[in-house]
Amino acid sequence: MQVEELYRYSDTVNELLARYGVKFGIYKNGTFKEQLFPFDMIPRVIGKDEFAYLEKGLKQRVTALNEFIRDIYSEKKIIRDKVIPEEFVYMGSGYLSQCEGVMPPKGVYTHIAGIDLVQGKNGKWYILEDNLRIPSGASYPMIARDLCRKSSPATFEMNALEDNRNYAKLLRQTMDYVNTGGHTVILTPGRYNAAYFEHSYLAEQTGAHLVTGSELVVENDNLYFVDYSGKKERVGAVYRRISDEYLDPMNFNEESVIGIPHIYDIYRKGNVALINAPGNGVADDKGIYYFVPKMIQYYLGEEAILDNAPTYLPFYEEDMKYVLEHFDDLVLKDVAEAGGYGVVFGSGMTKEEKENFIHMLKANPRRFIAQEVIDFLDINIYENGHAVPRKADLRAFVLMAEEAMVWKSGLTRFSRNPDSFIVNSSQGGGFKDTWVMAE
Repeated sequence: MQVEELYRYSDTVNELLARYGVKFGIYKNGTFKEQLFPFDMIPRVIGKDEFAYLEKGLKQRVTALNEFIRDIYSEKKIIRDKVIPEEFVYMGSGYLSQCEGVMPPKGVYTHIAGIDLVQGKNGKWYILEDNLRIPSGASYPMIARDLCRKSSPATFEMNALEDNRNYAKLLRQTMDYVNTGGHTVILTPGRYNAAYFEHSYLAEQTGAHLVTGSELVVENDNLYFVDYSGKKERVGAVYRRISDEYLDPMNFNEESVIGIPHIYDIYRKGNVALINAPGNGVADDKGIYYFVPKMIQYYLGEEAILDNAPTYLPFYEEDMKYVLEHFDDLVLKDVAEAGGYGVVFGSGMTKEEKENFIHMLKANPRRFIAQEVIDFLDINIYENGHAVPRKADLRAFVLMAEEAMVWKSGLTRFSRNPDSFIVNSSQGGGFKDTWVMAE
């Protein structure tokens, strides 16, 4: 495999990414900060057979998660059969009582899933997290690959890899499958959202309208897009990049100024598709993560192909005992946090911090999970003219239309800190392209 030619264009590609606005933004201490998302030219490479294995496991997992969400908001068989304690469903921040009895168009909840994986030094892949609400990140490897291809066409002529330009086609197929009649739009909170670049880029790539809430209106049990001249056109699918609580002030947070009043009412009636479905957070709670292998067995009658990281629930007395006995060897995660926040390593705490944390853990065991620290496989990044190893994960994207479809690419995020396992962009990480080999 020939990739060295790419290294010469590192500065050029990153300058172009900056010019195109490939950034991410975060709110910290009430202030919005926008910064570049550093791109590394050395691709992560996954062989054809290895990716086929991942693809099979990812399809299985997302299919089971979709069945779980459907069950929770309807018959609740998995609770009735005592596979999952009801506390882990109804006490989670992602459960929405407003979604009870509501079936989305074609029964699809998990239209777009971002599944985070890591590969251990033994070569084994582990699922770290399921992102089923508003997963972001597909646009970054898409545009980076495009710029790399233009910078060094010879590199892509010499290497047989899967073309990642089909993500827009898969996304459009997903949106069209559930469209109830009319335009498809991508709903953005606006310029200051952390992933605004992605919203605009995906709208361009799919041909969907990029809109804000002020450009949509509910009338006569339908949703309409109002253009600059005042003309109204029906909308049948909304790829919404707005959190559940801000989507509709009449049904969720009444203080929302970025949502569309009554959009959830017509969604209930089946008159518009919302992508992803409201209420999906019930399935990507870090506490629910523990039960996904059981879901796969329960709904599909199969053993999980891809393993979770070894995980313990302090909610269970036996697991609490294990966590307390092995505290220094574990990583503790707050189930309500995301983006690398709320993650602490037992070995990194002072005696006082440890005592305080254990007190908090015992007081609210449902709030945390504990996991074994996986020894990530190091992959190289190009830094100061040299290849140096860093920790990295992979966000794989699974889209759902008639069936689950796995994009043959993905977002590889890496830590720029040689001593850190935290790879999130909000924590200063960078990203790579992910090459899935075709031969």
